[in-house]
Amino acid sequence: MAEEKAITEVAETTEVKEEQKVEAPKQDPKEFLENFNWEKYEEGIERVEDSKLEEFEKLVAENFVDTADAEVVQGVVTHLTDREAIIDINAKSEGVISLNEFRYNPDLKIGDKVEVLIDIREDKSGQLVLSHRKARTIMAWDRVNAAHDKEEVVTGFVKCRTKGGMIVDVFGIEAFLPGSQIDVKPIRDYDQYVGKTMEFKVVKINHEFKNVVVSHKALIEADIEEQKKEIISQLEKGQVLEGIVKNITSYGVFIDLGGVDGLVHITDLSWSRINHPNEVVELDQKLNVVILDFDDNKSRIQLGLKQLEKHPWDALGDEIKIGDKVKGKVVVIADYGAFLEVAEGVEGLIHVSEMSWSTHLRSAQDFVKVGDELEAVVLTLDREDRKMSLGIKQLTPDPWTDITSKYPVGSKHKGIVRNFTNFGVFVELEEGIDGLIYISDLSWTKKIKHPSEFVTVGDTLEVEVLELDVEGRKLSLGHKQTTENPWDKYEKEFALGTVHKASISEIVDKGAVIDFNEDITAFVPQRHMEKEDGKKLNKGEEAEFKIIEFNKEFKRVVASHTAIFREEEQRNVKVAKKKAAASAEEAKPTLGDANVQLQALKDKMEADKKK
Repeated sequence: MAEEKAITEVAETTEVKEEQKVEAPKQDPKEFLENFNWEKYEEGIERVEDSKLEEFEKLVAENFVDTADAEVVQGVVTHLTDREAIIDINAKSEGVISLNEFRYNPDLKIGDKVEVLIDIREDKSGQLVLSHRKARTIMAWDRVNAAHDKEEVVTGFVKCRTKGGMIVDVFGIEAFLPGSQIDVKPIRDYDQYVGKTMEFKVVKINHEFKNVVVSHKALIEADIEEQKKEIISQLEKGQVLEGIVKNITSYGVFIDLGGVDGLVHITDLSWSRINHPNEVVELDQKLNVVILDFDDNKSRIQLGLKQLEKHPWDALGDEIKIGDKVKGKVVVIADYGAFLEVAEGVEGLIHVSEMSWSTHLRSAQDFVKVGDELEAVVLTLDREDRKMSLGIKQLTPDPWTDITSKYPVGSKHKGIVRNFTNFGVFVELEEGIDGLIYISDLSWTKKIKHPSEFVTVGDTLEVEVLELDVEGRKLSLGHKQTTENPWDKYEKEFALGTVHKASISEIVDKGAVIDFNEDITAFVPQRHMEKEDGKKLNKGEEAEFKIIEFNKEFKRVVASHTAIFREEEQRNVKVAKKKAAASAEEAKPTLGDANVQLQALKDKMEADKKK
């Protein structure tokens, strides 16, 4: 190319000079070059032999690239600066490429061969500008497809993190590395891989959308699978293996045994109770575990950690026996009781019934809380089954010991309402001493359907001891007995036949209800609601009522309005009858009158005979 340029320039110069002398006839350039006499050239250029020119043209063709060609060429790194790489592609000048295009290859050095594409043949400063990224893009898809088809290992640069995984530069193509394909174990810190160059396997290509998926996990799975088969074949119950904590959950810990995972359940981590496995182990911790069990395929392996240590019950001193006092810390609370750890890994149950002398049981949370330091008495001890029951109420005297002297029948006391039932109220006289007030013993006068109508939990009530059962540990109490029975007084005030004035407060199906006072409520049968004029009493109407029934035991009072005027009528009838009887008696003939009449009749008969 240089030679042709020189020849052209010579031809042009010669033509100009010839024109200055005499206008020469037009001639074909090829013919001119073939017939040109170099020796006669007036500038005196030294003649070059044809053989040397041919050799020069051959060297140019072999060593210099055609800068006008857009094909990818190979260059050599000749120099590196802080920002650029100088590449020799055997052109007239060396090319320049920004180091940003080599981020995927931080180990780039002088002498490395790289593929480039001529981006600008000459910039403003006459510099040859090359592009490695464009060259890689042109070649990338062929390389990626070849690597996928041949299952070859490729090298990629992890550019950044994205949702669900990482973006990897492979041959200049941005490929997706799913988080699950980074490693065989779960990844907790994705950022640690950003900026790293790693080996991958192309696992999926979508030609339509130009998507590439790579995997680093696939490269190590084959080796792990072989290792896993070897480990599984050697597994035996009781075998102790070293593993690494792979994952921690609320129910246990997954241990990596070298390609095989096993689970240590939370109950097999420590002889002591723990709330969460992270109290005992941490991620990536190395530890020894023992194989407890596995399924037929050995795919589910149950491991144990606490089994590597001696059971705490075996180390429990023989000096502890039933009746002894022990100290410990409350570790677990349930509704039915609390577990007290008396030694590491040794627990005893304090049932809620053993927390208080009270027969009115409550929840264990009412007495203790987790973390409390307590003293308790050993009630039962079974070393074989590793069970122990404890009690704390035994640390205080039994209040029922002197119950007869403290709460004799007929004595009056004050207590706190602790609970309701449908049939009564439980009242606590002191801790451990509860008594029952039946609903019928709450009030002399009120008809109570449920105790909540009369009292509330926490109220203080005055009570009287009605019955005492020492063996059964039962107290029968009464509240109404602490006051005078008003019905004793009402029995005289509302005696049979007494008349009282009141208003109809309510009309019911078979009659009406009237309130004489806050205690006495009487029932008026329908037939006893009739007034003197024959009409019925209405609600709110005031009238006089006569007591026709009074039952103190059942608190039953029956009254009648009709009886008042009906008795008056009956009295009037009786008076009239008496008067009528008296009149009839006066009109009736007496014996004397009969004798007189008989004597007159006799005299008349004798006179008639004399005639």
